[in-house]
Amino acid sequence: MKKIVLFLSIVFLITSCSPVDDGPNVHYETLPIEEVVIPDSFTIGETYPITVKYYRPTSCHGFNGFYYEKDLNIRTIAVQTRVVESSTCTTLTNDLVQDVLYFRVTSNGSYIFKFWQGKDAQGEDMFLEIEVPVI
Repeated sequence: MKKIVLFLSIVFLITSCSPVDDGPNVHYETLPIEEVVIPDSFTIGETYPITVKYYRPTSCHGFNGFYYEKDLNIRTIAVQTRVVESSTCTTLTNDLVQDVLYFRVTSNGSYIFKFWQGKDAQGEDMFLEIEVPVI
């Protein structure tokens, strides 16, 4: 019995320490939003598509979801991308892509959407703010 445990332990140690590549290295980036298509008003209980357009800087950037923060009726939104670290990435110019965020209206009043548009020269966050009333 001890020999079997010792053998299995040695096999486990050898296989767990092998230098196996687990795949490509990736990191995540937030990209500025260039344009938004949003309804002029909402109805409580309904779900609405909000189309967000942004420029993809390289062929290695892929959509990974939305950064979404809520504070009462204020919503802060940004685009998150997954960047594959590869030497085969190509720089893209004017590659405007779009993704859709589905928003469910759950309260009365107006919603204020703050779409992240990058940072200014002083390093401060810039936002496109759109107020949408609930009727």
